[in-house]
Amino acid sequence: MERRNRGSETPKIPNQANAIKLPPLHLPAQANQCHQSNSISISLPASAPGISIGEAIKLLFGDNAGSAAIDEQPNQPSDSTTSNSGPAKLGMFHSKSIPAGSSYGKTAAVGKFNGPFEDQQRLPRSYSSRDKRFDSFKTWSGRLERQLSNLRGKPQEPDVEANESDIMEIEAVPAVERYFDALEGPELDTLRASEVSVLPEDQKWPFLLRFPISAFGMCLGVSSQAILWKTLATSPSMSFLHVNLTVNLVLWCISLAVIGTVSLIYSLKIIFYFEAVRREYYHPVRINFFFAPWIAGLFLALGVPPSVAVNLHAALWYVLMAPIFCLELKIYGQWMSGGQRRLSKVANPSNHLSIVGNFVGALLGASMGLKEGPIFFFAVGLAHYTVLFVTLYQRLPTTETLPRELHPVFFLFVAAPSVACVAWAKIRGDFDYGPRIAYFIAMFLYASLAVRINFFRGFRFSLAWWAYTFPMTSASVATISYSVAVTNILTRSFSVGLSAIATFTVTALLVSTIIHAFILHDLFPNDVSIAITQKRLKFSKKLAHLRSANSDMKETEGSLPKNSPELEL
Repeated sequence: MERRNRGSETPKIPNQANAIKLPPLHLPAQANQCHQSNSISISLPASAPGISIGEAIKLLFGDNAGSAAIDEQPNQPSDSTTSNSGPAKLGMFHSKSIPAGSSYGKTAAVGKFNGPFEDQQRLPRSYSSRDKRFDSFKTWSGRLERQLSNLRGKPQEPDVEANESDIMEIEAVPAVERYFDALEGPELDTLRASEVSVLPEDQKWPFLLRFPISAFGMCLGVSSQAILWKTLATSPSMSFLHVNLTVNLVLWCISLAVIGTVSLIYSLKIIFYFEAVRREYYHPVRINFFFAPWIAGLFLALGVPPSVAVNLHAALWYVLMAPIFCLELKIYGQWMSGGQRRLSKVANPSNHLSIVGNFVGALLGASMGLKEGPIFFFAVGLAHYTVLFVTLYQRLPTTETLPRELHPVFFLFVAAPSVACVAWAKIRGDFDYGPRIAYFIAMFLYASLAVRINFFRGFRFSLAWWAYTFPMTSASVATISYSVAVTNILTRSFSVGLSAIATFTVTALLVSTIIHAFILHDLFPNDVSIAITQKRLKFSKKLAHLRSANSDMKETEGSLPKNSPELEL
């Protein structure tokens, strides 16, 4: 009892000018009210000799809690007595240094943190919850987002990471030499061991950053099926199948939905992550996939059901071919002019996409009754296909074999001659010797790949599998066109067999894509090919240090509410 009465006395503090008066804490309601109206920061040592938490509470508040004070000079002993034997010696309060890279250091740098257990509500909620490491890939590096936040009346977040942007310098698009220095593999999609990604490799990135331009390969596969079934329904040699045009209508609507969905998602990526799109455009391999959206539009025009439109306006052809022509001026000029983007350096099977657009455009233009335009694009495509075909056969760029995941891309060898034979037959009005030469080349390439069964087994599913579908469907359409000129049981059977294989492949891949995208969630991994630094090795160690510091900051913020001491009154 004597100890309790003595402990209830208010401790006398020499410096009363700096004391903080607190209301009595006899009632729980008053204690709660005090806690809500005053934010108290109590600095306690990790292991202070001669003092416990209970004694610290008595020393600060007392049982009566008439008043309390917090001494700004904790090293000076207090006049309070806490035992019968005399005044107890208070433990020394030693200050501890703030770890570098932690959330304490960042908040203290902006003057919003007074102690290790300060209430974190002083910081804006978005400052502690939003990850800023992806801002440099956003449109205008997140500046538009900050302006919109100010318009909504939210406080502007302190720019404590400005020094990181000076170190990383990742807003500028790397030169083409950097893609070859920082990436490896024939498709330049693997980060070298000596390089450091500017984005966290151990964390899943935002979906739009992981959505690649190569996703338009799905559009090519599905929309080509609409052309196939339209040809089966309208070709005289396939009349014995009695195919209804309703199948063509359904497939065309599905193709329209797929193209619209993929285009919408990638448009959102252009809007919100334009810096990432720029890096894909300057990637020496990814740039070929920028032809895919326009080729898919050409496929939609070729496969349009008769119930929707019989004759399309010629202006549609000019609209779809104009971007293809502009892309060809850039890419073909780089192939010819030399430098790091010369064809012998960047040649890979995906370059066929930049060739196929010429033949598909020639086919659509000839179907609309145009003459000069289709011949022009057919001639340009034929010249560059010859050069690309020889270069890829010799494998000049790296003399390396493609990884197993990219073996399906070899089927793109079949696409160009298959479409070229149908386009030239449409221009000439007859499936004569020229179209037949192209058709036989396509069939030989198809057979040389089909007999190598083990070449296309035993690897993980990826978007590269869609490279099967578009060339196989093109070969089926070419075979049906050939069966019209040479009608017999062999050509008809060949047409039906190839059409069945192509349809089964597209169906299986569509189901697999849906499963991996919406159930397994592994269809779109982190796209490290766009996360390379602008300069080499000079900043690699600093980037690794910053990534480690960011990881430590998240671990500290996550463990703080659990590890912080709670003073129960």
